[in-house]
Amino acid sequence: MSTETLAPPRVHHPPEEDLRALALRHGLSVSGARPSLPEYTRQLWSRRHFITAFATARLTAQYSQARLGQIWQVMTPLLNAAVYYFIFGVLMNTRAGVPDFVPFLVTGVFIWTFTASSITAGTRAISGNLGLVRALHFPRASLPVSLALQQLQQLAFSLCALVLILFCFGVTPGWSWLLAVPALFLQSLFNTGVSLVLARLAARTPDIAQLMPFLLRTWMYASGVMWSVEHVMANNHLPHAVLLALECNPAAVYIDLVRFALIDSFTAAQLPPHVWAVATGWALVAAVGGFIWFWQAEETYGRG
Repeated sequence: MSTETLAPPRVHHPPEEDLRALALRHGLSVSGARPSLPEYTRQLWSRRHFITAFATARLTAQYSQARLGQIWQVMTPLLNAAVYYFIFGVLMNTRAGVPDFVPFLVTGVFIWTFTASSITAGTRAISGNLGLVRALHFPRASLPVSLALQQLQQLAFSLCALVLILFCFGVTPGWSWLLAVPALFLQSLFNTGVSLVLARLAARTPDIAQLMPFLLRTWMYASGVMWSVEHVMANNHLPHAVLLALECNPAAVYIDLVRFALIDSFTAAQLPPHVWAVATGWALVAAVGGFIWFWQAEETYGRG
């Protein structure tokens, strides 16, 4: 008597198109899907209170374990300025031909620190907060934006020390000091945009955070923090491409704008041509381009 082999029953799977239509009909969407750019912008704006609170909490906790607390926010750039004054101003004599060299140097160090700290924080915005990214649903751009805001809040403390130093070296306030407000606003936009770019890069390649100190140190030396860009520009032996790069260097542009606003001896003749247009252009390109580029990878953050 022969035994017939029974074939397993066939399971009919509905086509993928039918499943997608079924999900759409019931209002379902892909988990973690990237929203449209306008919707993403609205979501980010709705989290503005979280962004501010997160930045303030980070700023408070940053120095809570130190004995001197938030005094280190001011002491760190001041100590750096003292070292740079000895090495560059005294040993290398970069102060020659630069009136008000101490205000010139200290202003450069404080404004450069604002950019460097913002970019450094941006590289760890996603990779350093993976627990938060994986646990909660929110626009991931909130993290680099809030860290950039934290550095802006820290700059406010540093500016108090900067003003005191300017007073001590005979620099008196004037109407030109108001120009520091739009200059710092444009610098903040630039810092935030670059932070968004590096946050996306470091989210996939965390080793970038280890490389950034070397890149930032090289950028600082090329930004006229400790020396006068004007004196270098007067050297006609440099190639035109090098002179153009120095002239349009965004860090140098923002430093020079704040020096022009605060220091009387730093005149408009020491600024590159169309300096406000260059500063605005860098700010818009970095902020808009960085935001869009970060948004394009929104659904990938915290995965893998």
